[in-house]
Amino acid sequence: MGALSKQQFFQELGSGCLLPTVQHGLEQVWQLLLVCLVCRLLWRLGLPSFLKHLSTVAGGFYTLYLFFELHMVWVVLLSLLCYLILFLCRHSSSRGPFLSITILIYLLLGELHMMDTTTWHKMRGSQMVVAMKAVSLAFDLDKGIVEKFPSPVEFMGYIYFVGTVIFGPWISFNSYMDAVESRKFSVSWFLKSVFSCMKSQLCLVISNCIAPYLFPYFIPAFGDKLLRKWLQAYENTLSFHFSNYFVSYLGETTTTLAGAGFTEEKDNLKWDLTIAKPLNVEFPRSMVEVVTSWNLPMSRWLNTYVFRKALKYGSFTAIILTYTASALLHGLSFHIGAVLFTLGFITYIEHVLRKRLSVILNACVLSKRCPSDCKHRHKKEFWVYLINGTFSMLAVLHLTYLGSIFGSSTDHTDSDEGGMASHTIEKWTQLSWTSHWLTFGLWVLYRLIL
Repeated sequence: MGALSKQQFFQELGSGCLLPTVQHGLEQVWQLLLVCLVCRLLWRLGLPSFLKHLSTVAGGFYTLYLFFELHMVWVVLLSLLCYLILFLCRHSSSRGPFLSITILIYLLLGELHMMDTTTWHKMRGSQMVVAMKAVSLAFDLDKGIVEKFPSPVEFMGYIYFVGTVIFGPWISFNSYMDAVESRKFSVSWFLKSVFSCMKSQLCLVISNCIAPYLFPYFIPAFGDKLLRKWLQAYENTLSFHFSNYFVSYLGETTTTLAGAGFTEEKDNLKWDLTIAKPLNVEFPRSMVEVVTSWNLPMSRWLNTYVFRKALKYGSFTAIILTYTASALLHGLSFHIGAVLFTLGFITYIEHVLRKRLSVILNACVLSKRCPSDCKHRHKKEFWVYLINGTFSMLAVLHLTYLGSIFGSSTDHTDSDEGGMASHTIEKWTQLSWTSHWLTFGLWVLYRLIL
């Protein structure tokens, strides 16, 4: 498609990319959506609690087999191991740490020894969701947030909840138990499911058919060699971002369709599950806002079960440990680890620098938006907007730089860590290691004004 003229490109776009992409996307997930709906219907029949949990286990097993076939045994093995550790430590007050260490060892063994890397990485998402659910349950049992130790069928129902077992997101054990109780069907539930599904398909189309050809065809741009490299990096970044939004909206669809993802205030029920906030990522105030808006449930999980528990060692250490946990959950991939640790340094330095500037200037220039009743003297002056706008442009540059390594070439090198490391270094070298140098410069500025 890249060799076509602009006129030929638009003529071929619909039949050659848009329609096949939507068709293939729906073919991949229609059975999962159907199973989610069937489970929700079964729960509305007033079945005994035992059978409700059993139905979602069966639905989860079926969808795991659809996507992973017999390789699903590794996800099952992880869930059985988690329940065994929880059961053996049921009288302990340190179930969270014990289970976290066990899961870490299992994931490392899986990456290094148990099976080939390509197959293991295909199940990375489901392994991650299982690990996050089990760890959160263990810590919630320690805290008393979950009062009763779950039975095997309750635990497995939570782990294999059909709405989250493939695409996520993480939900708490109490949220799952609320979902099993099953709320009434409503127009808002139906509309939330439909709109999230439509958004997911739109993001898939943008990722596959629009972002890769953004500047050659949609926004023709000309310039020197360095500019073309940055434009190509932005195309790769945009395609990668919208593939994440596709998964996020699809996760919203399956979770809502299965009956979870709502908040309840008195008699008012809102189907308001939000996994990602694309506008906050594409037009960010700061990199801190980007990392929280990328995946809200995972950000909440990392903040609750990693960051807050590590704060006693200092904020910088807590941030590094949080990104380390995220990297381990995502798998032992050089490019993902490099991006996450770079993000850790960028977000920390940006946070402390803007915090210091807000004190010196007495202005609303923090990484996160100030509340309307904040005590800063300067809020809407031009120079305040200028500072915040500068950090926003820096965030877009950082995102382009970090996302440049995620392109079609990574699909062929994902199983070769040596090749992936070379690819990452090559891409960042082409962009002159800009983000790393900028981050170092901001750290020097922070130390000068400290």
